[in-house]
Amino acid sequence: MTAHASTAHSFELHAGALRLALRPDLGGCIAGLWHRDTPILRSTEPVALASSRASASYPLVPYSNRIGYARFRWKGHDHSTRPNFDGVPHSVHGLGWQRPWETVSSSATELVMRLRHAADADWPFAFEATQYVTLTPQAMHVEMIVTNLADVAQPIGLGWHPYFPKRARSRLHIECAERWDSDAAGLPVRKVAQPGIDSDVIHLDFDHCFDGWRGAARIRDERFSLQLTSSMQRLVIYTPQTKDYFCVEPVSHVSNAIHMADPLAHGLVSVAPGGSTRGWMQLDIAVV
Repeated sequence: MTAHASTAHSFELHAGALRLALRPDLGGCIAGLWHRDTPILRSTEPVALASSRASASYPLVPYSNRIGYARFRWKGHDHSTRPNFDGVPHSVHGLGWQRPWETVSSSATELVMRLRHAADADWPFAFEATQYVTLTPQAMHVEMIVTNLADVAQPIGLGWHPYFPKRARSRLHIECAERWDSDAAGLPVRKVAQPGIDSDVIHLDFDHCFDGWRGAARIRDERFSLQLTSSMQRLVIYTPQTKDYFCVEPVSHVSNAIHMADPLAHGLVSVAPGGSTRGWMQLDIAVV
């Protein structure tokens, strides 16, 4: 049994009362996740989705968040990328969200999609990324494997960028160790103690990377009780006060880690030619 295809480019997975819509062609993104008719993530019917920026979630690969001023030095060589986001001078969120992914296989409850990247002006190393998206009646699970296709070691980071609807009683609880504060350019400059967050989202004003994340991020409102878990130890929390959504993003490395004195100490991985790195996230869903 294959996943229901809404258009030539979109797929729907169904399990119990959950429906998950995906657009591999649009940055390998999740268009929407619903419990019956109620959105769990910020959701758009796949045929109406015009860009991955407006989606429910998109992949972050081969890095999360920012590469400061769209350039970096790696193993003695200088490299450049391209600014790609809202007129800022940085490269943001990698390139996976801006490229079409190929559908490898699909069933009623699983979709596998792949991105094969050749070195270009957006990222100087070749790689292949594969996402495995699985839906059960209680949870969504997403795994990504990234393989280095270049003939030299390359730095790789990954993650996802889920958007959650901000409802009347949306509340966030996480346990972590530290918060990275940023300069005026949006780049992290100092780490401060932050043992956790436990607050109604309406009172939060974050656009930060949090380090030392442990346990589940718990998101609760008048409709759902959600638990977000991941193999990764960092979260980017974005809670814009003027928007009707907020973001809780599992990521493998600190924002702009490539510019830090020891990028590998801050979560980036040096992947040898032919080698791979992987990560996963899972969203468990209970109706209140």
